[in-house]
Amino acid sequence: MLAMPFGLLAQNKTRVDIIQADVMRNNQAIVKNANRLLGSVIIDHNDIRMWCDSAYSYAGSNIVDAFGHVHILKGDTLHLYARFIHYDGDTKWAYAQGDVKLINKNVTLTTDTLHYDMNRGVGYYDDYGTVKDSTNTLYSRIGEYYTQLDKAFFKTEVDVLTDTYRMLSDTLEYEPATGITSIVGPTTIFDEKDTLIASSGFYNTKTGEAELHKGPLIKTEGQDINAESIFYNKTTGDGLAVGNASIHNFENRVIVKGNRIAYNDILKESLVNDSAHVLFYTAKDTLFMHADTIKTVPDTIANEKIVLAYHHVKFFRADLQGKCDSLVYFTKDSLLCMHHAPVIWSETNQMTANYMEMLAKDSVNQEFYMQKDAFIIAQQDSNRFNQIKGRNMNGYIRGKELYKIDVDGNGQSLYYASDDTGIIGLNKAQSSTIEIRMKDSKVTRIAFMTTPDGQLIPIPDITDSEKFLPGFSWLEAIRPKSIEDIFIKQK
Repeated sequence: MLAMPFGLLAQNKTRVDIIQADVMRNNQAIVKNANRLLGSVIIDHNDIRMWCDSAYSYAGSNIVDAFGHVHILKGDTLHLYARFIHYDGDTKWAYAQGDVKLINKNVTLTTDTLHYDMNRGVGYYDDYGTVKDSTNTLYSRIGEYYTQLDKAFFKTEVDVLTDTYRMLSDTLEYEPATGITSIVGPTTIFDEKDTLIASSGFYNTKTGEAELHKGPLIKTEGQDINAESIFYNKTTGDGLAVGNASIHNFENRVIVKGNRIAYNDILKESLVNDSAHVLFYTAKDTLFMHADTIKTVPDTIANEKIVLAYHHVKFFRADLQGKCDSLVYFTKDSLLCMHHAPVIWSETNQMTANYMEMLAKDSVNQEFYMQKDAFIIAQQDSNRFNQIKGRNMNGYIRGKELYKIDVDGNGQSLYYASDDTGIIGLNKAQSSTIEIRMKDSKVTRIAFMTTPDGQLIPIPDITDSEKFLPGFSWLEAIRPKSIEDIFIKQK
């Protein structure tokens, strides 16, 4: 047994000390200027101790090649294991190969080949490796682990696994102490129900907090959320999408948009009050709506939504436009409830009342319910208007055409009658209940359910005061004629 520092036997003491070995041999024919150490080898260098089955110690240098069950201990907490380690005491650089394991406190790095800088405390691999702590397991093709900073960098084919989620990435940074993963390349995070995508930001693996930038997208339970930046807490469900943000609910066919959308993924609520607008779409067309504030909440009916719009509400569809001060939309039956000075335009028709509802019966048929001071105006030409007024009205649209109107209470009608020669006069009538049929915005049949009080005024006898029913107001100037118009506020 040899248990003495072989470095003391050399003419010039080396900085790498051989503390112990069972046998020392020197054969220049095998390895020049090398001592071969066999059995229970122990080597010290500064704060490093190395154990191995055998080693070569080179005369005149601080280089050691260690073989078999190699174990390096640095300080009290860092352990490096391998089948082979080439150690340079001058540079304090170790090259480890074969079943490599680097343990630093509660972090374990495993790979087949590792370069480790003892001075800087940096381990590097470029042929696949794994870093594991108490909660996460991170795989990658290329990786760096900074033991002094307790920080790891991963590049190419990065795969992170935990009990609750998986993360695939091109480039990541990870801090085991905090559990924070910094995203610095295209990354996808997903669990059993959610998927988070971004190319920049961070994800806290302990708390579920995320900050996503560069094309962020969250896919969760039938909806997509995207923006320039997304801030999200998986535990509380709270999220904030900022910059060209949108929430797309596929099941209800609703897209909420704005510059800033606050939402809760657990409560299924969202709120937007910066450039807020919402799209209600079908296979055939899309209704665009803007308001100062738009909120979505879950309906009492499973998987259905209620959309609430407040102040300066306007909407546009190619065949239908409208405005009001506040609005409620139910996705269950595509019902729009309009409050405070509502107006709906359909082709040449304008409909107003104190309160209005619009119900899409199917992709072709729509119904309007107008309560209190209901008024429908259809423009005949530049200065002639057909008018219907009553306490309450129901209107029916097929395709793009208003074809039927039912008046209930205090009904009044004013329309221009015509024959083959053209317009022959102005027909004025009053009846408590009226049923009107129309085609091409012109009255084709009118039925008075009670005895009417009416007259036909010849064209030459029509005065300006007789051209309009009380309360007439033609609002074409504020009608949204394009998608851009819904963002214009009238004084």
